[in-house]
Amino acid sequence: MGETVCKHTGVSRESGYLYYVDKQGNMTKTPMARAGKPGKGKKEVLHKCGIKRESGWLYYVDGKCNVCRAKMARPGSRKKKR
Repeated sequence: MGETVCKHTGVSRESGYLYYVDKQGNMTKTPMARAGKPGKGKKEVLHKCGIKRESGWLYYVDGKCNVCRAKMARPGSRKKKR
């Protein structure tokens, strides 16, 4: 679906954590919030990728713990003339 930006991070996933790319472009994990319980704990930087984020792209951590990006769908940006 998307293109890989950062490979071979050496990270293994743990259950109960949310993995994402933060504003600085690093792979980060934080405890997940469950029903009625807020996610307590601080974020932890796992791998410093140093990605420079571009506008219009969605950055995510895939199942193999690689950082990938995909073009964002913007439905409503152009309207059809009738």
